[in-house]
Formats: sequence, C-alpha cells, structure tokens
Amino acid sequence: MILILLAGTAVLLALALAGAVVKGQGRSLYAIASFVAFLSAILALISLPARPETLVLPLGLPWLGWHFRLDPLSAFFLLVVDLGAASSSLFAIGYGRHEAEPGRVLPFFPLFLASLQLVVLAADAFSFLFSWELMSLASWALVLVQHRDHESIRAGYVYLVMALLSGLALLLSFGLLAGAAGSYEFAAMRLAHPAPGLAVLALLLALIGTGAKAGLVPLHAWLPLAHPAAPSQVSALMSGVMTKVAVYAFLRIAFGLLPVPPGWIGLLVLALGGITSVLGVLYALMQHDLKRLLAYHTVENIGIIFIGIGLAMVFRAAGGEEAAAALALTAALFHVLNHSLFKSLLFFGAGAVDRATGTRDMERGGGLIHRMPQTAFFFLIGCAAISALPPLNGFVSEWLTFQAILLGPGLPEWGPKIIIPVAGALLALAASLAAACFVKAFGITFLGRPRSREAAEAAETDRFSLSAMGILAVLCFLAGIFPAAVINAFAPVSRALLGAAMPAQSHLPWGTIIPVAAARSSYDGSAIFLLILAVTVLAIAGARHLAAHAVRRAPAWDCGFPDPRPVTQYTATSFAEPIRRVFGPVLFGAASIVRMPPPGATGPAQIKNVLHDRLWEMFYDPVAIAVARLAEAANHLQFLTIRRYLFFVFAALVMLLFSLALLQ
Repeated sequence: MILILLAGTAVLLALALAGAVVKGQGRSLYAIASFVAFLSAILALISLPARPETLVLPLGLPWLGWHFRLDPLSAFFLLVVDLGAASSSLFAIGYGRHEAEPGRVLPFFPLFLASLQLVVLAADAFSFLFSWELMSLASWALVLVQHRDHESIRAGYVYLVMALLSGLALLLSFGLLAGAAGSYEFAAMRLAHPAPGLAVLALLLALIGTGAKAGLVPLHAWLPLAHPAAPSQVSALMSGVMTKVAVYAFLRIAFGLLPVPPGWIGLLVLALGGITSVLGVLYALMQHDLKRLLAYHTVENIGIIFIGIGLAMVFRAAGGEEAAAALALTAALFHVLNHSLFKSLLFFGAGAVDRATGTRDMERGGGLIHRMPQTAFFFLIGCAAISALPPLNGFVSEWLTFQAILLGPGLPEWGPKIIIPVAGALLALAASLAAACFVKAFGITFLGRPRSREAAEAAETDRFSLSAMGILAVLCFLAGIFPAAVINAFAPVSRALLGAAMPAQSHLPWGTIIPVAAARSSYDGSAIFLLILAVTVLAIAGARHLAAHAVRRAPAWDCGFPDPRPVTQYTATSFAEPIRRVFGPVLFGAASIVRMPPPGATGPAQIKNVLHDRLWEMFYDPVAIAVARLAEAANHLQFLTIRRYLFFVFAALVMLLFSLALLQ
C-alpha cells in the first residue's frame, strides 16, 4: 500500500515539473491524481496490517536513504490530506480558469500536494525536514501569486520568516532526539531514552516548530496575511490541510518519539489551546475581509484541537486515565477531520464570492443569496458546522471535547483541577463567539440588499466549484449524523498512540455515541436530525394551514428603518460593535475618534474606529526593530579599512583558540 501512495506522490511531482506544459489540463490531472490518492488513503486506513509498513528508498543522504512508514496515525492524516487535495483540485478546475497568471500556480500546486503527503509518510528526520521545507517553499510561492501587490509581498515575507522559525525549531528538536548516537531514523529515536530535561526541551521545541505552522498564539501572525493573499483553493489547503500536517507532526513527536512527558507540559498545551481559541475568534469578529475572518477562525479551531491534545497529555501523564486520554485524543482527531471539511467549504464559498463580486469586503456584499443561491446554501452549511450547531459535524467534536473536560476534576493534582475548568470556560466562550461571528459573516455577505453594484450584478459560480462545495457539505452532514462510524475509525490511531481507545460505538442503535457511560451522557445525531426535520416540516405545514387564505396587502416590515437605501442596513462594523466595546479596549486597544465640525461649518461629522494588534506589537514589532537596528549597525562593516578587517580576523582566531583551550 505504501508503494501505491508513493506512486501517487511521484505522479504529483511529475505534474509539478510539467506544470508549465499541461496548463489548463493540469487542474483536471491534479484532481484525478488527488482523488486516486484519497481512495488509496481510505483503503490504507481500513486495511492496515498488524505491523506498520516501512520502505527505504536510496535517496537523500548516501548513508541514510529515505525512510517511509505507514501506520494508523499517518494513514488517518493521509486521508485528511488527500481529501483536502481532491476537493481543492476539483474547485480549482473552475476557479482557476479566471486566474490572471496561471503559470504561477500550476507548477507549485501539485508540488504543495506532494510535499504534504511526503511529510506524513516520512520516517526519518532528514526526509521529514526536507518535505517540511518543500511544503513551506511551495506554499510560499503560492502566497506570492499576486507578486505585484504590496500586501502579498508582506504576507510572503512574514510567512517565510515564520516557516524558517518552524523548520529551525524542528531541526533542533530532532537533534536532541537523535542524541549522541546521531541516528536520524524515527525507529531509533523511539528506542532512545533521552534524559528528562532533554526530552522536555525537545518537546517544547517541537511545540514551537509545529505551533508556528499550525497557528498557535502568538505564532499565528502569518495566517491572517497569507490566506487572503493566496488563491482560494490554496487558502483551503493551507487552512484545512497544512495546519493539520503540523498537528500530525506534534502528535508524532509527543506521542510517538518521546516518553511520557510530565503533566505540566500537557497543561501548557491545554492553556495555549484555550487562549488561542478565544483570541482567534475575537480577532475574527473584528474583520471585514471575509478570507481574513476565516483565517482567524483557523487559529480558533487549532486552539480547540490543541485543547484536546493537551487534555490527552494530562490524562496520560496522570496514569490510570487511559479511557479519558483516549476520549480527549479522539475529540482532537475528530476536530482535525471536521475542520478540514467545513473550513475548506467556507474558503471555497469565499472564493466564489470574491470571483463574482471582485471583492472580499463584506461591507460591499449583501443580497447575494438571490444572485448566488447555491453558494449561499453551501456556505450556510459551513457556517452552521463551524459554529458547532447540531446535527452537523462540528458539534460532535466540540461536544466530545467538553465530555473530556468534565473528567478533569477527577484528577488528584491541583493544577489540572484549576486549568482544565478554565480551558472549558474558554472553549465555551469561543463556541458562543464563533456562532455570533458566522451570523455576521453570512448575514452581512448574503442577506439584505446589495451594498454595491458588483453585488447586485453577481452571478452564480461554475459547476466544478459548486460540486466541490456540495461534496464537503454532504460530508459535514454525514459526519454529524453518523459520528459512531467516524469514532470507530479513530480507534487504531488512539491505540497506536495511547494503547487505549474509546469503546466501540458501532453496536449502539441509530448511531448513538456514548463517550463515557450511558448514565453520564450520550448523543444521537440521526435522532436529532430527524427531530429537526420533523419540527421544520410541521412548522411549515402549520403555518400554511393556519394562515388566512385571503390576499392581504400591507407594508413590509422595515426593521425600524423606513429609509430603503442599503446604507441603512446593518454592517459588519455595527454587528461587531458590542463585542468591540466589551473586549476591544483591553485586547485591541480599541478607540473611537470622533470629529465634529464646528458650529456653522458644512463639513461632515466623522467617526473612526481604531484597533491595534497587541500581539503583533508585543512580540513582533520589538524583533523587527532590533533586526533593523542590527542590520544598520552591521552595514558599516562593508566600509572598513583593510587593517580593521585583519584585526577582526585576528580577534576571531584568538577567541576560537581560547574556546578550544577551555574545552580541554
């Protein structure tokens, strides 16, 4: 099976080399290759042998070769990668026809897909880091598609810097894991037993390296810049897939290559996840750019995933809590799958809106539900799923996470007793704010009256884009209505990482799931779906039956705004104003600047809302200023005389000899 998967990767690499030749046909070839890889990943997850498959190819370093391994963890993440790749490739068939410079996308898109697969299959540090950097460079090239735009250039620069930080941290982590023997193979790292201090340091470096790629706060700075700059199919891949590959890397190191870390590491991951989820959704609520809003929601959902991972680490370190750890890990894996589905769907919808109206600004939308009804319907499903509304898939994974949080008070230590409930409160706050945010995103973009001529003249997107959105919308329904089948598929992954799994759910009637015990809690997605459907049908039938049949004419309800102009409607700014007033002064340094004309003047009154990115100002501005000053100081070195250059060489030689003498 691993040969088949690598053969699909080789096909994508060949298509990347031929990207400038195949041109328009390339998008169809990418979709076919990705779909075949997706089917292979499903088969691999279903029919995994008892022992993981391994393969060594004579590539890379001469004495090492490239090691590949297919086990339950890599098989599951390959499923996520290839599903995202297939749907993005299908969307790109229609969306890509309107690209101004397709030659800047076609070679790098399949390279990006191939690198994502290679990262998941890699079984040694060299091949992993090579694939990791290839993934970063390919996605960086796709971020810079609009290379003449200043914002795209800035996004590419910030993304490249964060990618270098990510790769460097992982390199140092693998260096510590390799130890004195210097073995690059993951199999040897599993058998090595580093000192507790080195193991903790390696895990913290892995958290920095994978967190920078996944979007953990405060390492999330590249996401809101890169996602709006990239084409929508690339944004869907980066948000729905690449961030999950970073989650895979952390799971591989934390649960596969290292011994059980101390409990405080899990509490740190849990706290970072809770803070990330709340800050991500608060930043999203302040946005007017639809794709930037979705990018910040990726930060929020990464936080939810790391809450589950942190809980699993805490329960694992406590000992005797294997069932609770399996529940938390299953919730995290379920949300990995769910986020890849509904976030890709939402980015496709945002891309369709952008293509139809020529803008991502929600303030210039409105009324698109009449011009783009199918896109509006699929986008609404994505909004409901990401808002964790039953019976869709987002509800199940967040509900499972809450079930795991409720097991936290049973731990004897005081740290988990305090931090786990706080994380639960942060998750609840993030879930409620997410619902408000997507009411804003859908309502301002699709409902009401058009706020611009482009929105009034918009047309429905192409059938390939609609097909990609429709497939993901159906999967969001199926994963929410039949979650037991999905949970059972995660059992091999949980056993491989923890030695335990959630109880089998397949024997329960109607797809019911019972995460802990029937007396404690249960969930039946199909029953809730049927109940919602029955209530909806009865409400419609009752309204039709009880309504008067005589025709009555009256003014339409104007919501208290008799002025019919679109300018009187709710805007994205006014919708988020209550949230801005509550959280803005502390988190964003929000302020309102009001300019009133003096008496007798005919000029207009103005009000301007000002927001500050406190995290950027706190973490990144000082670094940028220090680097600029250091570069300015180092710039003088190129104008020195020959005598000063010789002096520096001599001083460096003396320091080197002194260092060697100290080491003797």
